[in-house]
Amino acid sequence: MQLEDIKGIGKTTIKYLNELGIYDADDLITYYPFRYEITQNTDIHNVNDGDKVVIGGIVENVPTVIHFNRKLNKMSFHLNTGEFITNITIFNRAFLKDKLNVGHAVTIIGKYDQKHNSITASDIKFGLIEGTLIEPIYHSSFKINSSKISKIIKSVLDKVKPKDYIPDSLIRKYHFMDKQEAIKIAHNPKDKEKLKKALARLKYEELFMYMMKISYLKKSKKQSDGLSRNISYEQVLEVVDRLPFKLTKDQLKSVKDIYDDLTSSNRMNRLLQGDVGSGKTIVSFIALYINYLAGYQGALMAPTEILAFQHYQNFLKLFPNLNVVLLTGKLKAKEKKEAKALIESGKANIIIGTHALISEDVTYHNLGLVITDEQHRFGVAQRGNLKNKGLTPDILYMSATPIPRTYALTLYGDMDISSIRTMPNGRKPVKTYVKTNKEIKDVLYMMLDQIKAHHQIYVIAPLIEESDKIDLEDVYKLEEKMKRAFGKVCNVGIMHGKMTPKEKDEVMDEFKQNKIQILISTTVIEVGVDVANATMIVIFDSYRFGLSALHQLRGRVGRNDLDSYCILISDRETKRLEVLTKTNDGFKVSEEDFKLRGGGDIFGVRQSGDMNFKLADIKNDYNLLLRTKEDSETFMKSKEYDDPKYNFIKQAVIQSANLD
Repeated sequence: MQLEDIKGIGKTTIKYLNELGIYDADDLITYYPFRYEITQNTDIHNVNDGDKVVIGGIVENVPTVIHFNRKLNKMSFHLNTGEFITNITIFNRAFLKDKLNVGHAVTIIGKYDQKHNSITASDIKFGLIEGTLIEPIYHSSFKINSSKISKIIKSVLDKVKPKDYIPDSLIRKYHFMDKQEAIKIAHNPKDKEKLKKALARLKYEELFMYMMKISYLKKSKKQSDGLSRNISYEQVLEVVDRLPFKLTKDQLKSVKDIYDDLTSSNRMNRLLQGDVGSGKTIVSFIALYINYLAGYQGALMAPTEILAFQHYQNFLKLFPNLNVVLLTGKLKAKEKKEAKALIESGKANIIIGTHALISEDVTYHNLGLVITDEQHRFGVAQRGNLKNKGLTPDILYMSATPIPRTYALTLYGDMDISSIRTMPNGRKPVKTYVKTNKEIKDVLYMMLDQIKAHHQIYVIAPLIEESDKIDLEDVYKLEEKMKRAFGKVCNVGIMHGKMTPKEKDEVMDEFKQNKIQILISTTVIEVGVDVANATMIVIFDSYRFGLSALHQLRGRVGRNDLDSYCILISDRETKRLEVLTKTNDGFKVSEEDFKLRGGGDIFGVRQSGDMNFKLADIKNDYNLLLRTKEDSETFMKSKEYDDPKYNFIKQAVIQSANLD
């Protein structure tokens, strides 16, 4: 069923739903609430002053409204609970006055003022609550709110029959309820226990299909033919010896892993993970060179123009004898045409660029190796498009998000994993301090010292997921404060998610060239971009971030042999943040983060692809993930798997796997 076939929603509403990633009825019914608001009547005799209360009663009098200005109003009326009469005050709800008729039953949610026997309401619900009210809350926008989404979803629940991807044997084993019933309960819960069972069933299916995909990829990888390159390892070592620096033990091990993959008949499907600044990029360059020695083209796709250009420049410095082509959206039409011609003719040995590499009009001569840098920044289909540009190119993914080994082996069972833990010589650990807002003066003096030493500073505003508007306000407020403090001695710039890619690139470029000394930004600062002169990062409201996210941000400094500093400003959760003051090891940080928060930050490496679960949570549901791993492997080996009735499960798995 298409959205236009649903009664009661027009073109504008469809547009707003599309913006939320909802394109048909199937998308609607699987657009699950991200939380539930549970409301129960409060026993007023057992509450203290200032407590949140939920009180039902009868409207005793006609509400009065006072308008302070166009944007602010206050409405007041008396509520008869049957035991006593209390005064109700609510702000900016004047439009409800005509609906609050004397004698009508309502439920008030708000804060209790014991001294004045009054309630300042945050919400008014018509009718009385019997037992427990469970209200689904959906991710929404300014254009379409949660209650509107809920209403639309409820209107189609009986009209859509969803496919059930759990085999009959497993449904019987775990006594799962019908999928359609589970979906109905998830969107319209009446009972906490039933809701729990429904969500458990839906989570299981989600994780089961994910592990089916992992199992399929593992199985198919062994069967697929790769490009067997006839190159001796001595040739590779000659390349390594010519480098102007020594590789670490972990870098050499990763090079050998990649060499073994490239010279085998199996297609490489490897994840190269390493801490920020550990030297993953040079390993990828060597991989491209090995591929070149065998006579194949190699492509490296970076998420941003500035990072692609940085890779291009660095590759040319190390391997000036190769024909390296840069292909990005910024190039002029003539430059693009020339680059594409070199790629198609085979004269281009190495191609470095952005998503422009996967344009339909880019034809590769003999693409043998595909590398995606910071691969989580690309959509699944984007990565798949580049992979499919060659016949059977080998695939190398890179990520600066270290993942604890236990979880990596489960989540990346389809991939081989190389990890770089040791840091290159000459890198100093970033000195990390936790400061409160009362100590802000000390922080400003530390910043001034860096400015006087002609160094540069990142200042990070907190990212508030629920409100881009607030996020922007934070950036501009910080800009104002920093200009007041340092405007006379240096230039202050800003960068945030509402800027266009071009605008962000321009700001970042100015920062790289030291035209901007203090860069105020949200977390959009470019991962992987080296600004060697940046020696300090100050992160406000650090408690809002996971440890892994903070560690990633910290990695923007310390890119040289200078003393570098990370200042975490927070009045909350300071004990948790102290983990970062004790270690610069991203793997240790990720393990702590996983224990504390789960996989949200840690598994960002797959957040743009199949790890973006709708319901499942890696930390809380990890045991369930292990169970589905075992069940999926058992199912694929069973006779039941060969039953034609399950062909649709196989097709769904294959279709999903082909995108990655």
